[in-house]
Formats: sequence, structure tokens, C-alpha cells
Amino acid sequence: MVFKLIARVLCALSLMMFLDMFAVAQTYPTKPVRLIVAQAAGGASDILIRPVAQKLGEMLGQQFVIDNKPGAGANIGAEIAAKSPADGYNLFMVSGPHAVAPSLYPKLNYDLMRDFTPITMVGVEQLCLVVHPSLPVNRLKDFVIFLKNHRGEVSYGSSGSGSVNHLAMEMFQSVVGVRLIHIPYKGSAFALPDAINGRVPVLFANLSPLKPHIQTGRLRPLGVTSARRSPVLPEVPTIVESGYPSYVATNWYGVAAPMGTPDEIIRRLNGTIIEAVNSAPVREHYAHHGIDAMNSTPDEMKKFLRSEIDKWAQVVKASGARVD
Repeated sequence: MVFKLIARVLCALSLMMFLDMFAVAQTYPTKPVRLIVAQAAGGASDILIRPVAQKLGEMLGQQFVIDNKPGAGANIGAEIAAKSPADGYNLFMVSGPHAVAPSLYPKLNYDLMRDFTPITMVGVEQLCLVVHPSLPVNRLKDFVIFLKNHRGEVSYGSSGSGSVNHLAMEMFQSVVGVRLIHIPYKGSAFALPDAINGRVPVLFANLSPLKPHIQTGRLRPLGVTSARRSPVLPEVPTIVESGYPSYVATNWYGVAAPMGTPDEIIRRLNGTIIEAVNSAPVREHYAHHGIDAMNSTPDEMKKFLRSEIDKWAQVVKASGARVD
């Protein structure tokens, strides 16, 4: 009799907890939601997430506030997000540098896989390999031949040591069998002017800021880094189709929450964010900037993050990349 009573009490408590959690998910959010972005305003992550945040605000009736926390290779924002309350009102924009960081930095104050719950992927942006028109090359194969004939003489710019742009070039050098001189900058915005004026004749960068300079002829594109061509510049071949089938390197973006955020809120955000990304205004924004929309379940995103961490760890080890 006692055991039956205990079972009934436990069943009632479980039902009450389920109803409470269901109510939380149904009413969430009841106040503004902070979305931490580990880049400065105007950076790639910031450009990608702002229309999504606006759409989420319209859909859920609360403002989604972008909180830019740049610095230390995007690790400052990640650390702040990891230590934020796991209440659904603190979200984090995860991107490529956060998968690079574990193998590049000897000490991090956060763990991407341990401290965050993935929600969904939202977008991926190709990189593009460009050269100054003064280089006598028009195709990737010509470029590789030129580099092999001028070993150690050609420099390239990156958005900083350990950035995805830097490691994309390190991967390229390893795959192709060439060696260039690395010139790190404090961001692509600083490297781009020097590429345009020829001071640093080679650059790997996100496609969207390169597009106007490619169209005016100030930079010459040799290849994009995804498995398929970009609809923004469909005439530019992929590095894969230029003879290097193992070469794929992209900047990707997703949304996560501090570990411990209620599952019901994670599920609601997953569905709502996917709906926002698939909306016409966001799709148009992405198309204009050369971004491909993505979506995933939390489990799919978790597996993707693990695979990216492992991939970039191999690149870092092979290249000997370090943080200056």
C-alpha cells in the first residue's frame, strides 16, 4: 500500500514538473534575450545574425539584443557566454574560430563541447582565394606553378594567426605542396586594403567583402573553398574542381546556449530559429552577402562541432600554427 502511494506521489510530481516545463516553453520568452556575438559590429558573424535576431523578435514578441564581445580570437565572447546563466535568455553565436581554438590555445577558460548546448546551425560562408592582378596568373593551376617557381618569395595576408582564413591557407599549402610567407593582420578589414594595393598579393577571405573588388578587377579570384560554386560569383571555380578534391574550408555559424538551458527552451528555439532563417527577408539578406542558409537539430550540430574541432586540430598540428 505504501509503495503504491509513493508511486502515485512520484507520478503526480513528474506530471506537475512536465506541465511546469511545458508552460515555461510556451510562455518563453517573457523578457529580452541577449545574443552574444564574439565579433565586433560589422563582422561576418554580426552581419549574419542581425536579420535573424530581428525576425526572432517579431516571431516571439521580445527583443533579441546583439551583444558584441570581440577579442582574443573570438574567445572573450565565448568565455562570457559559457559563464552566463543557463536560463534561455543568454544565447551565443558559435563560428569557425571556436572550433580552431581548442588546438591553438594552450589554455582556454571554456570548453565548446562541455559548456554549451547546441541549438542549430544557421549559415555557412565560403572563402575565396584572390590575388593582385600584378601576379601573372589567371587560374589556380597557374598560381600553383608560379608558387613552386618562386618558393618562399610570395606573401599572403590573413585576418590573424590562428584564424580560419589563416588555417585555410595553411591547409591549401599542405594539400598543394607550396610555401608562402604569412602576414597576419588584426582582421580581414585591415588585410584587404593591402591586398588591393598589391603590398600583400595573396589573400584568403570571406567572399562577401571581396565581391565588389573582384567585380571591379582590383582583385582576381582563383577559387572558392566550398564543395560547390557560389551563386554570388558562379563563374569562379571551386578549389575542389580545380584538381584538389580533398580541399574544403568554410566559415560556418550556429547558435548555442550555456549548458543546462532547459530542453524545452532549446527545442522551441531550434524550431523558431530555423523558421526565421528560412524566412524571405533573411534568405534575401544571405543571398546578397553570399551566405548559404543552414539548419540542424541540436544533435546534428553537436556532431558537426566535434568533426570541425578534429579537422582543424589536424591542420594546426601539421602547419605548426601558433598565436602571435
